[in-house]
Amino acid sequence: MRKITRILFLSLLALASLAQATVFYSKEEAFELAFGKGADVEPQALFLTDEQAETIEKTAQVKLDSKLYTLHVGRRGGQVLGYAAIESHNVRTQPETVMIVLSPTGELARVEMLAFHEPPEYQPPARWFERLYRRPLGELRLNQGVDGISGATLSSRASLDGIRKVMAIYQVAVKEGKN
Repeated sequence: MRKITRILFLSLLALASLAQATVFYSKEEAFELAFGKGADVEPQALFLTDEQAETIEKTAQVKLDSKLYTLHVGRRGGQVLGYAAIESHNVRTQPETVMIVLSPTGELARVEMLAFHEPPEYQPPARWFERLYRRPLGELRLNQGVDGISGATLSSRASLDGIRKVMAIYQVAVKEGKN
């Protein structure tokens, strides 16, 4: 009986953790938010050299998982509307997925939470992300120009790391045209 109770308890615990997982937008919906309805969105594969990867890691102050990276380029009528990256990473023990949108000149233009699997109270609010828009990469450090979020320190730190990484990849691999 004790074994059955234990299994039942663990099953309920697993279901409770799944109930907290929230997916807000699909990839297609996210790109529509980023670039507007009817925009052409194409993936741009970036194959980073060792030198580029080292520069990106130093600039962003984060470790790259791979030297292969994909930015999605939004266009309308041949004109570049901006760049979007889908970033997934673990916050504490569960993943969050954000879309980071850069303007055609590489400025942070938008951040959308696409999925968040940690408890909802750990999710950074949209207004916190909005305070980051158009700020230079060097100013996007927690407690060094960006205020932390009480109760959501790990998720805000993870989001900032992803934003800095995407901005550094743009600067090194796209803007400088070394790819």
